[in-house]
Amino acid sequence: VLDAPDLTILPAFEDTHNHLMFAAQNMGLVPVDRAHTLAEFIDLLRQRAAQTPPGTWIQTSAAWHEVNLAEGRLPTAPELDEATRDHPVLVRRGGHVVVANSLALTLGGITRETPDPPGGTIVRFPDDTPTGVLIEPPAYAPIMALVPAMTPEQMVEGLRLACREYNAYGIGTVRDPWVAREQVPVYQTLWEQGELTVRSRLMLAPMAATLEERMAIIEGFGVRSGFGDDLLKLWGLKFGLDGGAEGGALDEPYMNNPGYRGHLLWNPDDLLTIITFAVRRGWKVGTHAIGDRAVRTLLDVYEQVIQENPGLRPATLVLEHGFLADAVQRARAIRLGIPVTVQHPLLYTLGSVLLEGWGEQRTRQIMPVRAWLEEGASLSAGTDHPVSSFNPGLSLWGMVTRGTLKVGIQGPEYAIDQYTAVQLYTAAGAKLNGESHRRGTLEPRRLADLVAFRTNPITCPIDDLPALRPIFTIVGGRAVYDPEAMLGKS
Repeated sequence: VLDAPDLTILPAFEDTHNHLMFAAQNMGLVPVDRAHTLAEFIDLLRQRAAQTPPGTWIQTSAAWHEVNLAEGRLPTAPELDEATRDHPVLVRRGGHVVVANSLALTLGGITRETPDPPGGTIVRFPDDTPTGVLIEPPAYAPIMALVPAMTPEQMVEGLRLACREYNAYGIGTVRDPWVAREQVPVYQTLWEQGELTVRSRLMLAPMAATLEERMAIIEGFGVRSGFGDDLLKLWGLKFGLDGGAEGGALDEPYMNNPGYRGHLLWNPDDLLTIITFAVRRGWKVGTHAIGDRAVRTLLDVYEQVIQENPGLRPATLVLEHGFLADAVQRARAIRLGIPVTVQHPLLYTLGSVLLEGWGEQRTRQIMPVRAWLEEGASLSAGTDHPVSSFNPGLSLWGMVTRGTLKVGIQGPEYAIDQYTAVQLYTAAGAKLNGESHRRGTLEPRRLADLVAFRTNPITCPIDDLPALRPIFTIVGGRAVYDPEAMLGKS
């Protein structure tokens, strides 16, 4: 019994779109999130190069964004060359952009004569020489194929460290929306060691060159959604229909590029074929769609899947992100019973990039959370880390204020109250995962996933939310974060 009347106890936070495995891979890479200028950025790479044998790849963490740099832009290959010309350098930024130095571009065979691949962009200087910036996987795949994979031991240790970091912010469960087949054993190993301290709901990514190969991978999994236990479980499959802030598929052109409307990464007929194939084999499916063209196209596909497969269980098909969804598309999603995951930290971090590319009107309309809820949608909240911060407090603050890092408040009419924001981060997450009977609320005979604060996140001053840290976090009755030893031995 802990007698502490000054504490506020909430269900542990549940991030329904968080790349935990990606975060694990970032552990041990160059921590460029610490840089505030390009000079500091380059110096961090220079320091790592001094400790690394020539010819060995140097990689950065992907958990950063150029808006944090005074220059507000990505580095270029010539600038990366200032750190080292003796090492191929791969700068990862989020899940849609990489920057390569000259040696890495040469090794990947990317030159001024290399055409943009379908669905990808090789950013160029005026003379057509690649700047080093590569947008979307088709553009940077030739380089990524050369980067040595982490060892299983490194991956397991990275996952252990990432889990502990999440626990320190009150996170008890994540839905990991892009897990490769070979990464599942990393989760299982940590689970076997008793060190998986974040409940993990995995979304497998059947990556392959052709539709037939992707379907063969799905068939070859030999399992389906729901396999696992309360700690580690397969949620379903993940597909991506368009790009990120620089590649989202829009109906109207980008403000800073009148000839460009982003990328659709799937032929809709092929997406319909593979999703139908998957749901008939017992798989749930979540699909990334952010631009209005992508959201509409995805709902077209989902509607046809539902029509051709009557009796699908609720939340079988999920819209991930749904940045631009007008009243017509929101009504469709609600009528079809399509849940939506929202991640305000993306707007917080990418606001200036979105404002430049998408314009003021579209940026204000991104993730209309209040409208979704008032109209009856099933929403849950997350962060999309490492594209943006995994701090739940920052996400709560963002949903309540619609504030951003550099461009002020965007779309205040879509803001919600603190209680609703916390609900989206707890009970709503358990509902999306089909586990409301087990988690998400504080009730007897449910799993003891708790987070304690000395300041109540529901009633505290709004601007205090980003800095809030828990006193302890419990997952399954076990103290996974307890720096003051309030709970004794776990």
